[in-house]
Amino acid sequence: MSVSSAIAIYFIIWWIVLFAVLPWGIRTQQEEGVVVPGSEPSAPARMRFLKLIVANSIVAGIVFAAFYALLHSGLSFDDIPFVRDL
Repeated sequence: MSVSSAIAIYFIIWWIVLFAVLPWGIRTQQEEGVVVPGSEPSAPARMRFLKLIVANSIVAGIVFAAFYALLHSGLSFDDIPFVRDL
């Protein structure tokens, strides 16, 4: 795998993982008990953007490492018993 392909795949994994990591640790204004007038009660009370980006990068790195290991492990669809029967 070339470096540019690895970067592109990591970028795609990063964006997909972002949607899974977004709700981690978020407390709504309603849960905090302080709703800003004119905003939705379900809006985040405090957005910890830097912490979210760091956590997302770490999780995406782990997922990418697993993908890379699986890609270079030599396994293929022929190794899965039910796929050969199709």
